[in-house]
Amino acid sequence: MRNVTKNCETGFTLLELLVVMVILGLIAMFAVPQAMKFLGGAKSDTANIQIRNLESILDLYRLETGRYPSQDEGLDALIHRPANVKTWNGPYVKREKMLIDPWGRTYIYTFPGEHGDFDLYSYGSDGVQGGDGEDRDAVNW
Repeated sequence: MRNVTKNCETGFTLLELLVVMVILGLIAMFAVPQAMKFLGGAKSDTANIQIRNLESILDLYRLETGRYPSQDEGLDALIHRPANVKTWNGPYVKREKMLIDPWGRTYIYTFPGEHGDFDLYSYGSDGVQGGDGEDRDAVNW
């Protein structure tokens, strides 16, 4: 019986590793911008959904108190009872965080509104009125 020892070492060569790294870099170069585009679109969609939810909450507030929050009371009236409201059954939102848009700014509430009983909106990712794409305003009208 013969003792045969094989002197084979398994592993990847430097060239193979470099090829894999280049391929991963190319994939990342195309995939990351697409992922960022979808992430940005998700924030706009989230803002629109949150505005619709706040709109419903404000309607419930009006049904229970007989009026929408005044301009001075603002959206804070959904969390803390205003001094002159007797039939307040709040808080109407669980956390103040629910009054913040996806970009970290408080939703803008205007009463009376120019486009309806009240206006509720966010200026989008740039924080400036108007814009396109992610900079587009999210509004309730």
